[in-house]
Amino acid sequence: MMQLTPQMKILVAVEPVDFRAGIDGLCRKCRQVLCSDPLGGAVFVFRNRRATAIKLLSYDGQGFWLCQKRLSTGRFKHWPRAADGSASRQLFAHQLQVLLAGGDPATRAAPQWRPVTPGVAA
Repeated sequence: MMQLTPQMKILVAVEPVDFRAGIDGLCRKCRQVLCSDPLGGAVFVFRNRRATAIKLLSYDGQGFWLCQKRLSTGRFKHWPRAADGSASRQLFAHQLQVLLAGGDPATRAAPQWRPVTPGVAA
């Protein structure tokens, strides 16, 4: 089972990909378009042209995980864009969870990490 943790590097492909591609085709996209190593342990997120489905690709040290979610109705309307014109955008784990639920990953949330001082009430 694949689990999303705050320590994971998550890269979202900004442009849609051909969903006929399997693991090998998506690995090729990771190397050629996203300039990343698919064996590095990152989670790569892709969407189809119609924005009705998402695929996640990750390598866990033994093999690849390929997960797909296809919406029964509607589209993924809030797909991340890269401000600097790059082919990918990095997300935090909680942002990917919001995206997978059909929400806007740019929604403001509590910071990923903040120092906690014992004995001080927030």
